[in-house]
Amino acid sequence: MGMTMTQKILAAHAGLEKVEAGQLIEADLDLVLGNDITSPVAIKEMEKMNVNGVFHKDKIALVPDHFVPNKDIKSAEHCKCVREFAYRNEITNYFEVGEMGIEHALLPEKGLTVAGDVIIGADSHTCTYGALGAFSTGVGSTDMAAGMATGKAWFKVPGAIKFNLVGKPAPWVSGKDIILHIIGMIGVDGALYKSMEFAGEGIRNLTMDDRFTIANMAIEAGGKNGIFPVDDAAVAYMKEHSQKEYTIYEADEDAVYDEEYTIDLGALRPTVAFPHLPENTKTVDEIEEDLRIDQVVIGSCTNGRLDDLRIAAKVLAGKHVAKGIRCIVIPATQAIYMQAMEEGLLKTFIEAGAVVSTPTCGPCLGGYMGILAEGERCVSTTNRNFVGRMGHVNSEIYLASPAVAAASAVAGKIACP
Repeated sequence: MGMTMTQKILAAHAGLEKVEAGQLIEADLDLVLGNDITSPVAIKEMEKMNVNGVFHKDKIALVPDHFVPNKDIKSAEHCKCVREFAYRNEITNYFEVGEMGIEHALLPEKGLTVAGDVIIGADSHTCTYGALGAFSTGVGSTDMAAGMATGKAWFKVPGAIKFNLVGKPAPWVSGKDIILHIIGMIGVDGALYKSMEFAGEGIRNLTMDDRFTIANMAIEAGGKNGIFPVDDAAVAYMKEHSQKEYTIYEADEDAVYDEEYTIDLGALRPTVAFPHLPENTKTVDEIEEDLRIDQVVIGSCTNGRLDDLRIAAKVLAGKHVAKGIRCIVIPATQAIYMQAMEEGLLKTFIEAGAVVSTPTCGPCLGGYMGILAEGERCVSTTNRNFVGRMGHVNSEIYLASPAVAAASAVAGKIACP
């Protein structure tokens, strides 16, 4: 009986020849991640342990990105705690305002995540790095503390679900539409504590930004992680961004999967997740209501990358945001911001009546830069649309791709380009 990609990576990092689903292991860590919300809790836990320093100053990344630039006194105190810890322990990969970005876009860009790594982060969307063939998963702040102190973490080896992707997406269908389709198909607990393993010839028709988006939202299906095979596109990305050595793992032919699905990418349509769960999906063709909106957010660790901004700008070029609609665009990192500026994308957004923010998670979690009032509706390229996620408990969030979000901003209602 063979192993999946995830199982092979975990076995190697546990020093074992073989692991099976359900087995408890202790694995060595290549990277431990925290942000301005979760790191202060982990730091306080480390203080209780009476640990002298961290296991490896180069293998910890601290990225203040949720409430920065500081929204208020409390967020400033959180960032101060992280900053002082980083300086005290000489953390190499601490990214202050001006250098930082949204963590799950920043770390691959900085070359800190590569194929074959085992990565934990005190943020549920740490599963993003599976796009590069790494095992990466979100953990609690206590596990982050233990990881920073010891360089190890306990895991229960996950079972797996295989998604065979075939065909080529139609115009305006992106990675966001693919993962929303999958979540709508299997539900928010359809992959509970499973590894979502993507395979098939259709992967070659997905950009790296598409893959980051899909892996990012594995957690929205309950997945322990999402992971893609390492092909030429992934290798090219790593060679461009990283100096780290990487290891390519491939699933065995006789690997065991709990379920298998085949998804024809060419048959998919732009998809929207209605309130208040990511599984509550409809294609744009199935939306019969005239859903007027108040706000559009284009950004986040899911869809704030360069391809996302290019798509949004293509839709908004020569048009204008509808009267009364707030359209907020948030490039995910400083490098993406700079490239978008050089390509004229920011000019397109501003001429269309949108505003452009410094990199931040901001509105995704109801932080700032776009809080919703009672009764307001938002079309957002973020990853969660839970009750009260972006503000008032009686507001509504509709998850969509950058193309649908931009078209909706112009129409003043949910629309497709």
